[in-house]
Amino acid sequence: MQDRDAEQRESKARALTLAMAQQREALARQDPVLARAHEQTPPLEWRLRTGGFEGLFRMIVEQQVSVAAAASIWKRVCEGLGEVTPEAVLSREVEALRAFGLSGQKARYGQEIARAQTEGHIDFAHLGRLGDDEAIVALTAIKGVGRWTAETFLMFCEARVDVFPAGDVALQEALRWAEGADERLKEKAFYQRADIWRPHRSVAAHLLWGWYGAVKRGEVALED
Repeated sequence: MQDRDAEQRESKARALTLAMAQQREALARQDPVLARAHEQTPPLEWRLRTGGFEGLFRMIVEQQVSVAAAASIWKRVCEGLGEVTPEAVLSREVEALRAFGLSGQKARYGQEIARAQTEGHIDFAHLGRLGDDEAIVALTAIKGVGRWTAETFLMFCEARVDVFPAGDVALQEALRWAEGADERLKEKAFYQRADIWRPHRSVAAHLLWGWYGAVKRGEVALED
């Protein structure tokens, strides 16, 4: 079953990646600001991740730690739980979860997500039936799940193509660089700015993230 799910996810990711290449071209023609990022950013892959309870729990686990630390902690969580399910998480005390490398807060948030699923406050299997805004409301109703987490979960775990996490500092900084502005846009203003990129705001986010990374790695030099 897991192998089949992985194959389906890989197939979906390939389709999204192919579509993204065309959508980037359209966005670049539509918005000169994105045209600069598009010209300087190589082809990108849509990194589709495991969804459902496991996907959301993992996003919480990996927040605010390095990539290497996140991978190490998640490996310990998977080994410690045996199977990443709401029932497995709820069967452990917070201290037992902390022994896997989680902070106390992340352990409690993991239990909140698990409890929301087992008590029927959210149904990950049917989340796809909800529109983007409805899904964000459902996810952020869970303690510990903020709007940024909900939006990136929908993008990377649910393959939503028109979600934009305007509160993301890297995206804000990338737009500031591209526009040559003195200050980053605030979250509310950034949502309004991103309206022009509908219905492919997730692609715009991928592009700006990719360009931001290239600049930070020194692969792209910003003009003075």
